[in-house]
Amino acid sequence: MRTARLRTVHPLLWAGLGAAALGAVLCVLGWYGVSGERFAERQVPYLASCTLPGAALIVAGAVLVAQARSVAAADRMDELYALLVREEEPQPTAAAPVAVSGELLLVPGGTLYHRADCPLVAGKPEAVPADAHALADGELGPCPICEPAADPGAAGRES
Repeated sequence: MRTARLRTVHPLLWAGLGAAALGAVLCVLGWYGVSGERFAERQVPYLASCTLPGAALIVAGAVLVAQARSVAAADRMDELYALLVREEEPQPTAAAPVAVSGELLLVPGGTLYHRADCPLVAGKPEAVPADAHALADGELGPCPICEPAADPGAAGRES
């Protein structure tokens, strides 16, 4: 990123400094020419050919230098933002299973069956073992949190 910034800032900066320096030289030449002439009508060519273009070049150089500084400041702000709000890619981690028990439970009136150590049924006295018929008929669906085995024969078995 720093190399890209240098490529965009340095040409603007050097062009602005060069234009301002050339403008200053033209203003000095115009002043020198005007100072040697006694009559106003003989001073006008120096004003028109040196002093006014010199002043315009000084203004243009100042604008280019300011633009180079604003580009550099914007790049520094982008770098600062990137450092402050670093959006790192989430590292894939092996997620530990929520529940590993082979015993399947259900809550009466519920629509899901769970592993016995599932956080949704663990410690609930109303949880009862799931019967194989309810699992086989498809009346109950598996819990999306503990993801119990779909094998209806696993009901009541310990692993």
